[in-house]
Amino acid sequence: MVSMLGKRHAALLLAPASLLLCVFFLYPLCVVAWKSVYSGGYTLASYASLFEGPLFAKVLANTLKVSFIATLLSTLGGYCLAVHIARQNGARRLIYLTLVMVPLWTSVLVKSFSLTVLLGDQGLLNRAIVGLFGEQARIQMLFNGTGVIIGMINYLLPFTVFPILASLLAVDPLLARAARLMGAGPIRIFLRITLPLSMPGVMAATLMAMTLSLGMFVTPALLGGRQDMMMANLVDLYTRQILDWEGASAIAMILLALSGAFILLLLKIQGGAPGQKEPAA
Repeated sequence: MVSMLGKRHAALLLAPASLLLCVFFLYPLCVVAWKSVYSGGYTLASYASLFEGPLFAKVLANTLKVSFIATLLSTLGGYCLAVHIARQNGARRLIYLTLVMVPLWTSVLVKSFSLTVLLGDQGLLNRAIVGLFGEQARIQMLFNGTGVIIGMINYLLPFTVFPILASLLAVDPLLARAARLMGAGPIRIFLRITLPLSMPGVMAATLMAMTLSLGMFVTPALLGGRQDMMMANLVDLYTRQILDWEGASAIAMILLALSGAFILLLLKIQGGAPGQKEPAA
């Protein structure tokens, strides 16, 4: 009886969120999937037309390249920052956590606009470079792939820090202390203890960064050039200028499939990693 009441209460608690997901996520997703295969009849012409010209293949390759680079750099930067925060105590750790969270309080649109001031030809960064090394050292960092990657890292970094930090804080400090007593150096302790035990956090950070990168729209639109279009920008092009809703739906479904494939790949890697399998009873 108690078990049935518990299940009923759980169902009631889940009902509002489930309803919202069905109405505002599942139903629109089904509509997009339907539009991608229906145009006066069921057909895959929308998918086939994407591969007839070079535009889609070029945008797809650029999306994968930029997303991979941004994910890699933001995960590496997030790991270094998380290691530093994990070594702090009390108020100092709280200050660092607050500084990491501050970018989340600002919209990606505002952050991207602020980066145009920093990365422009007359921006603060180029002024500093020219002041130190001369005019010939000026770097083009705006309206190209470099600006897009910098903007994406700026957006993704907080999302990589927190899952990695959670894994690092869960590592028993006695393990490192015991390793030091046995003569292990800092590098060996990191490679044999800290890194393997923090891999679940690294996987979660990589998953979050990559899925967010694949669907990035505002940052490439503001900081990138015409050659730096990503999949989300291509969807916008199809809906607002080409007015091909079936093609836009097909692009959206391919983007969803890419995200799903990446999630499955990471789950496969994590499931097959040493120490991830449950011991036999």
